[in-house]
Amino acid sequence: MTPIIPRYKLLMTYDIKPREDNAYYQFVLNIFVPRLQQLGLYMWRAYHTAYGEYPMRQLEFLAEDIDTVYKAMESEEFQTLVDRLNTYIVNYSTKIVAFRDGFQF
Repeated sequence: MTPIIPRYKLLMTYDIKPREDNAYYQFVLNIFVPRLQQLGLYMWRAYHTAYGEYPMRQLEFLAEDIDTVYKAMESEEFQTLVDRLNTYIVNYSTKIVAFRDGFQF
């Protein structure tokens, strides 16, 4: 794989539904992440909140340009993936930010 020069991050935050952990992990690792990569969004980091009133999970996906992010998010494939993700999670939210190394919220 050719390295990319990250310029944007797509942040996804959410809470995993109780008793959906195993199905969630299987879907995210085997389907969600690989298909987003095919759309030009590359998984960078995943954070888990162990304590506090914050989303349980934050995923970061990188892209070289903003058009790639918008094109991916507007695609039918992306919406289908998010619809399926929503069967395992609640409180789903996204945010696009300019790339900066380190945690961004």
